[in-house]
Amino acid sequence: MIASCCKTLKQDFKPRKHPLDKPIRFWSEKDNLDGNIVDTYVIILYTRGCSWAYKSGCSMCGYFNDSAWRDIPNEMLIKQFKNALQNYNGEKILKIFTSGSFLDEIEIPRVVRDTILNMIPDEVDRIIVESRPEYIIEETLIDIQEHIDDKDFEIGIGLETSDDIIRNKIINKGFTFKDYRDAIDIIKRFGFRSKTYILIKPPFLTERKSIEDNIKTVYDIHHLTDTISFNPVSIHGRTFVEYLWRNNRYRPPWLWSIIDILVKSKEIVGDIRLQCDIVGGGKIRGAHNCFNCDKTIIQAITNFSLYQDIDVFKELYCSCREIWIEHLELEPLSFGSLPDYP
Repeated sequence: MIASCCKTLKQDFKPRKHPLDKPIRFWSEKDNLDGNIVDTYVIILYTRGCSWAYKSGCSMCGYFNDSAWRDIPNEMLIKQFKNALQNYNGEKILKIFTSGSFLDEIEIPRVVRDTILNMIPDEVDRIIVESRPEYIIEETLIDIQEHIDDKDFEIGIGLETSDDIIRNKIINKGFTFKDYRDAIDIIKRFGFRSKTYILIKPPFLTERKSIEDNIKTVYDIHHLTDTISFNPVSIHGRTFVEYLWRNNRYRPPWLWSIIDILVKSKEIVGDIRLQCDIVGGGKIRGAHNCFNCDKTIIQAITNFSLYQDIDVFKELYCSCREIWIEHLELEPLSFGSLPDYP
């Protein structure tokens, strides 16, 4: 049912106009490289879009809105990368993202991928990309290994949850936990790094149930992956989650929930790095509290992601925390989602 809804919501989708030779965005930010805070360069390429989105797509993902929704010539994809590199300024980490999978050769043809990898500046120590498990195969990783010299290579996988029912019946990811584990095994065999994304508050899960599922997932995967990254749901256009949200049946996660998850997860993982990237944080469509304390809370979460110190959360307080606690207790008794605060 959810798969058909996700597909229906895209059926009249018309992509916004965007130059074929320009990436969606590029910017510099801070990240952690082997315990050191370094500058990181992020490039989001403008591609045909995620192949899974063409079939149906995930219930919360609207990144297809940033895609061309048609094939883009190889030379334009390469030119996008060249244009983005004009603003590169010696950053040690380079993140190359798309609206789908960098390793999907329908979205990023092999010749394009090889050309891009050959163009990466010498100053870059670590390359980070993202991919669904089905594209993480030996043939592809052998090819990548031939083009990255001695640079670290990290592949992020959107597992979302270790629960196959939640992942496929609610999130509609289209792969199993075994598929994820098989992909991790291949990544390890090549000496590459892995990052695993966990989704905070999929639709139909209460706030408390989502917290519990996140903690269980961390326990299930912490011995498999190098980094765990939490992604709180934000409301993207033309998604099933947006449909629920517009009908008062979904609220994005509380920032208090994110802190609770990070603190409890750190107790489990030890030295394994945790991070949380909050898209739209502090806004009605993103993870938020009462909007008064959100900026302070989000900064603390950002600091934790960089320095891994849970003490950044110790002095945080706002009266809305009591409302969040009540929300955890009352939401299971409500029909649909509780009204947003205030």
